[in-house]
Amino acid sequence: MNLRQLQLSRRSIAVCVAVAGTVSLAIGAHAALNKRMFESPKGAVAAGTTGSIPSGASRLALIIGNGHYPDASAPLAQPINDARTLSSALRHEGFDVDVVEDATKDDMFRAVERMKAKIRPDTVVMLFFGGYGVQVGRESYMIPVDATIWKEADVRRTGVSVESVLDAMKERGAKAKLVVLDASRRNPYERRFRAFSHGLAPISPPENTIVLTSATPGKVADDGKGANSVLVSELI
Repeated sequence: MNLRQLQLSRRSIAVCVAVAGTVSLAIGAHAALNKRMFESPKGAVAAGTTGSIPSGASRLALIIGNGHYPDASAPLAQPINDARTLSSALRHEGFDVDVVEDATKDDMFRAVERMKAKIRPDTVVMLFFGGYGVQVGRESYMIPVDATIWKEADVRRTGVSVESVLDAMKERGAKAKLVVLDASRRNPYERRFRAFSHGLAPISPPENTIVLTSATPGKVADDGKGANSVLVSELI
């Protein structure tokens, strides 16, 4: 993935920033989200639905960076760097930030439960996940570091569904939701039951939600050479 591929993602975020007018680019996607989708056939995607956010809305973020997967040939350096960089920027903007590094499934479940417990009707909620993602049945799963995956059923059993987290945010009444997924990498799991990586599935955001991904549905994105991913570098 390169900067050209992120052009539409940047444009999507800029729209949100213009509407909000209150926070930095990294946080701007929690604005009153215009009803639109921007998609490039090769690059990152931003999808969102309409809404408005009161100026006094509380801000909550769950940041997960998974880098050390035992089944991978080498650790992923960028997800943990991204988690630390993004959490610092979010705290500067007044977010209540929960950061989890190299999360097991239990770690991720507990972190989501902590987030859910803090959501109020005026809350702006952000979820960032950096690591490996796998789609099964047109649903995207965030993969914990202790996942054991040999077939599709294992993804459902050991992964954490992005859609389920979005549903939980909605059920708790969050005013606006931002999900950033830097998880469209080639991964060490799919080769065990697929001929090639399928990337992430399309995600239909609920109302007042924007979803940013590092590649279009069904595509993969290679990591850049920087300390941070291209997606997070563009956000901050």
